[in-house]
Amino acid sequence: MSRHLPIWRSMLFVPATSARHVESARRRNPDAFQIDLEDSVPLERKAEARAAVPTVARQLAGRGADVVVRINRPFRLALPDVEAAIGSDVDALNLPKVPDAAYVRAIAEIAGELERERGLAQGHTRLLAMIETAEGLANMAEIARASERLVAITIGAEDLSLDLGMEPEADGLYMPNMDLVAKARAAGILPIGYLGSVAQFADRAAFRAVVRRSRALGFEGGFCIHPNQIDILNEEFSPTADQLALALKLVDAYDEALRQGRGAVTFNNKMIDQPVADRARALIAKGEMISLKERLKVIAGASG
Repeated sequence: MSRHLPIWRSMLFVPATSARHVESARRRNPDAFQIDLEDSVPLERKAEARAAVPTVARQLAGRGADVVVRINRPFRLALPDVEAAIGSDVDALNLPKVPDAAYVRAIAEIAGELERERGLAQGHTRLLAMIETAEGLANMAEIARASERLVAITIGAEDLSLDLGMEPEADGLYMPNMDLVAKARAAGILPIGYLGSVAQFADRAAFRAVVRRSRALGFEGGFCIHPNQIDILNEEFSPTADQLALALKLVDAYDEALRQGRGAVTFNNKMIDQPVADRARALIAKGEMISLKERLKVIAGASG
């Protein structure tokens, strides 16, 4: 099973039980629609939400964005959620309150069984792990390496802050989030999130500042609970045209230096060596992947 990392700059929550939110989501441009069975659905409506997943997933699929389903914990709720979610229209499961690697492997095993039963390719259903407890935080390195299905990991700021007895603010969230970036990179998966609460959406300028800082610290995307967060996330987690043009010139200058037998070159009054050139190459590759993602959204929109 080969691991292909997605482009998930913006992941819009869509309550499974709200036809209004589903219809609104269909007019939006996130990188992923995240059908929610957890926090936005009260306990007495869990079965209703679960039953709606195949229909909602079908409505959101084929628009150039991935479809993710956030399931519940504990296991008594998680198991029927997974049974309802595994299908051709669902690309990934979001696992909240992950305590340890064993939990991820258990969900991965169940997903594999259901894929075989339903005629899906093994590995079709990818996983995203949410770290929302002190226990999960302590086990984050093992969680990040738990399964080849796992492509991303994130901090659930509100729940983690509750468990740690702190406010969901940048000061307290800085260390766990930077630890998450390091653990995700070491495992070869995406660090998703930002140094703040997902609930902050009314002040667009403040939200943009948080996202911009988070991108500079190594994050690749974030959740959004309101459509007005989507464009900010898509813009801030994307390289600009100027950044890409500069990266291309930098790589050309460095490659020319290599052809001349030099391992470093002065470019824009700065010393450029291999790590700097590799960072520029990564930026160019990311820009190409994002461009492809956006083209697929346009094509899907035109055909839909």
